[in-house]
Amino acid sequence: MRRSNFALRLQPSLMEEARKTAQSEGVALNQLINVAVAEKISALRTEEYFHERGSRADRAGTLRILKISGKSNPPQVGDELPEDWKGRKAKAKKKPAQSGSTTRPNRRRSVS
Repeated sequence: MRRSNFALRLQPSLMEEARKTAQSEGVALNQLINVAVAEKISALRTEEYFHERGSRADRAGTLRILKISGKSNPPQVGDELPEDWKGRKAKAKKKPAQSGSTTRPNRRRSVS
């Protein structure tokens, strides 16, 4: 893999926050910046991908398929929802999000 160097100019406060975040995540500052850039590029490419796919969509054809879906395919044994399905769904909503991943940068933003 070919590597290249780039002089990155950051505001001092942003640099300090990046250092703190890298330390709290247990990764090198360089790795934190690499992951952050990779995540941003991935998000932009994903947005472009869905926009391009959406531009080729056949809305009328999709609605036609949805209108006839399930008409000749009745539910089969095993398609039922569990008895406590609604209870599980409500409990899942109440669970707090877990944090502490070492592979992604911390999403907290500082107030300057």
